[in-house]
Amino acid sequence: MIDFRPVGYVIGLLVAVLGLAMLIPMAIDMQGGNAHWRAFLEASFVTVISGGLLAMASRNPLRKTLTLQQGFLLTSGVWLALPFFGSLPFVIGAPGVGFTDAYFEAMSGMTTTGTTVFPSIDDLPRGTNMWRGILQWLGGLGIVIVAMIFLPVMKVGGMQFFRSEGFDTLGKILPRALDISTALIRIYIGLTLLCALVYAALGMTAFDAVMHALTTVSTGGFSSYDASFSIYRGAPEYASSVFMILASLPFIRFVQLTQGHATPLWRDVQVRAYLRWTGYAIAVIVVYRVLRHEAAFWPTLREVTFNVITIFSGTGYASEDVTKWGHLAFVVLIISGLIGGCTSSTGCSVKVFRYLILFEAVRTQIRRLHSPNRVEPVRFDHRTVDVEVVNSVMAFFSLFILSFGLLIVALSLTGLETKTALTAAWTAIANVGPAWGPEVSANGAVDHFPTTAKWLMIFGMFIGRLELLSVFVLLLPRFWRS
Repeated sequence: MIDFRPVGYVIGLLVAVLGLAMLIPMAIDMQGGNAHWRAFLEASFVTVISGGLLAMASRNPLRKTLTLQQGFLLTSGVWLALPFFGSLPFVIGAPGVGFTDAYFEAMSGMTTTGTTVFPSIDDLPRGTNMWRGILQWLGGLGIVIVAMIFLPVMKVGGMQFFRSEGFDTLGKILPRALDISTALIRIYIGLTLLCALVYAALGMTAFDAVMHALTTVSTGGFSSYDASFSIYRGAPEYASSVFMILASLPFIRFVQLTQGHATPLWRDVQVRAYLRWTGYAIAVIVVYRVLRHEAAFWPTLREVTFNVITIFSGTGYASEDVTKWGHLAFVVLIISGLIGGCTSSTGCSVKVFRYLILFEAVRTQIRRLHSPNRVEPVRFDHRTVDVEVVNSVMAFFSLFILSFGLLIVALSLTGLETKTALTAAWTAIANVGPAWGPEVSANGAVDHFPTTAKWLMIFGMFIGRLELLSVFVLLLPRFWRS
């Protein structure tokens, strides 16, 4: 019998922290003379009280360990509960939407997807826009912690390969997890502050610099403008590209870097592959557009660099209408979004690590067909990969492709056109952000989607952010009997 109380205790604490975070946008609206601050005060009160009561009711049974079942329940429970309470300001105050739209926006924020359901972001109060940024920032930090502490022990999608890097923490969740989390938070805050300072130095207002720093480092992509990043062309695009890349690299390498160990970062196979593949995508699209005589080389290079990196990292900003770049460029962008960043980063989608394992496994199998008696294990980063890891990666790919296909079909059945259904499923399950199609509003909002389609995208964002297997395992009767 699973003891739910330790899970409830942790979720309660996180909900209470989320409620306290609502005081930040409340202060922004209050300082600006916007009466909307009362909505954040009410939402904060409800959230803090609810989280506090849940934590107090579940406190006594908490031990210094969590079982495997409790770990799975905790990761899913957090990403269901926090968007619920995070949606309250959208319902109580501006823009005053229904629960479906509010929960969609909050889930998109917490999963760092970046797809919006609000048709007019320019008209939102500053506090509301800042709250959207805070949701993404908290979600980005949370997923890094989950990827480094929980997923390796839960053996989700081959993440057990990284247990040797000091992530074997589930059996001693306190205080080892707190030590890792503290180091991560310092790196995360440092990157965010540096990003905000750079944005401000390049001409952004203080509010825009902070707002966009929150959504850049989290690779979330929410902006305070309907035009997204297109109002900040030039140097800010290059600066944003740098920070999006940094946020897509393994955060454990930054922790090691602060400890004086730079070698692991430069030698990380994932890092090199991510940078190399990003460069390939940029080069292909730049050459394609230049040969089509669409624009001069340097403006094209800047536009393509920014928009490729924002898709590759899963941030989802936009400074150009990429659908006008031609079919080849569109296909490259879709593939880039299906690759994503590195493991243990705020990047989304399948992750570079799994593709490298897949390619190496295929290469090894081809060699074995040529030389059946040859013993050659799958290797990654100069280390032998266990068969269990390879099987986990293959299972993840199979489940990802199946879920992606079913989501496309399900969205099509709600009445969406094929292109819309394809890109909506892509952006949801890969947590990328943009969607394209006749039903998508001018600012990229999906407010015209049927309610059923919105809930399908919510489900896609949820399972995509938690890497599918950690959610689907909860559907097995054996999980509840163990």
